Amino acid sequence: MSLLAIDIGSSACKAVRFAVSGKILAQHTSAYTPDFPRSSWAEMDPEKFWHAICASSQAVARDVVDPVQALCLSSHGETFVALDAKGRPVAPAILNQDNRAVTETAWCEEAIGRKRLFQITGLVMHPMYSIPKIIWLRKHRPDIFASTACFVTLIGYILQRMGLPPYVDYSLASRFLAFDIRKRCWSEEVLTAAGLRKEQLPLPVPAGSIAGKLNSEAASDLGLLPGTPVVLGGHDQPCGALGVGVIGKGRVYDSIGTYECIVVGSDEPCLSDAALHASLNSYCHVVPQKFVTLAYFPSGIMVKWFHDLLYSNGSGHASAEAIADGLEADHYSFLEAHVPEGPTGLCITPHLIGTCNPEFNPFARGVIAGLSPATTRGQLYRGILEGLACELSLMTEMLAEAAGDFGDIYVTGGGSRSALGLQLRAALTGCRLHVMASQEAVCLGTAILAGVAVGEYRDASQAVDQVVHETAVLVPNQATATSYADQMNQYRIFRAAMMARQDFLTHKEER
Repeated sequence: MSLLAIDIGSSACKAVRFAVSGKILAQHTSAYTPDFPRSSWAEMDPEKFWHAICASSQAVARDVVDPVQALCLSSHGETFVALDAKGRPVAPAILNQDNRAVTETAWCEEAIGRKRLFQITGLVMHPMYSIPKIIWLRKHRPDIFASTACFVTLIGYILQRMGLPPYVDYSLASRFLAFDIRKRCWSEEVLTAAGLRKEQLPLPVPAGSIAGKLNSEAASDLGLLPGTPVVLGGHDQPCGALGVGVIGKGRVYDSIGTYECIVVGSDEPCLSDAALHASLNSYCHVVPQKFVTLAYFPSGIMVKWFHDLLYSNGSGHASAEAIADGLEADHYSFLEAHVPEGPTGLCITPHLIGTCNPEFNPFARGVIAGLSPATTRGQLYRGILEGLACELSLMTEMLAEAAGDFGDIYVTGGGSRSALGLQLRAALTGCRLHVMASQEAVCLGTAILAGVAVGEYRDASQAVDQVVHETAVLVPNQATATSYADQMNQYRIFRAAMMARQDFLTHKEER
């Protein structure tokens, strides 16, 4: 028997079918494109998600020799769908990248208080979260708000589409900005301040709960057998953390993708003043009675920008032919092979689309300092990797101050293919980097939840021991760290100066 994990991303969904051993038997990705009807808006017909899930599920479930024993869903956070009393969407899904509710965000923070909100939800106010956007709907689209019986997550919508209750697990409930992470229920205090009722939100249950079984219609759409159990997964980052074995305290997960997200597991949420100052997110794990705390920053987007600058077809992006022929991977290999030795002396920040922790400044932009007529593309490429390693070092410092010291980081994602990038990260953080055998950490963690739910694994710990493996361990090179001491200090000073300047310019424009 096999376990099917489906992760609903913001631009594509991925289905991966695993053997109980953790071996990947089949995988498929289906892409979709959001709509941007106005500036700062991001929406999508929720049926696009359903059709993509069906296509990916059918593509990986065709092997009748090893049929799917259970299906489990994970998803990105914050995106929500407004459903009427009959479970039908009354408007497009409002996506996490939508920033229309800036005014409502400021109002919520003032009404509840930044520190109080953090103590309840483990989050700091931001327009990406669901609650400010629901308040925006009440104010600007009262027709949609009045027609809505429940605001559900994408997983909730898919469950409803399968004829099952639209449950939400604790980790995705946490991303609404109205969930009491200690009591594991909707916060009456936050909802009262926002003028909302808990009946307007889905019922929270633990990740790994069986939501029900597929009826014949949904099973046919998905290419699965009727009666297949559907297991509630959770937010993609905690699922990825489970997929590399981050369960409790002392293990750290680094997902190196478009954004680089560092996740620490713990027995209690990190709600200290240091965590608040760093704007960390600390909320419910998909593992029972555990929590995750995370920080993140733009990462792969900087590498991709430089690649496309060199190799694009004039559109600003690599051509479809180059991607299909594998030339994009060859380009990265060429760049990796032609970097110079030693520190470049460049100071390159990766904030092409703003910063994340600690400032969350959407107006910040990437900066390249230290160029000369002799600067080569190899030096620029290395300088970008140096900047990413410097930024990661700052993130790990913030996490260690809030959650406790750690010496090991477990890495997955596209960025883990760069040997130089990993060497620099190890040296500048002073941590051992464990490169995981499976690069599908989110789906593997989601499959673990499915396996525990149907009894293939005793619990998450036993599943991790059985299916989570690493391929290499990089030990920090002290000589490399010493050689970068000046450049790391330069990065720290330069970044702080740029944030102060951009903050000044932002406030000047507002005046």
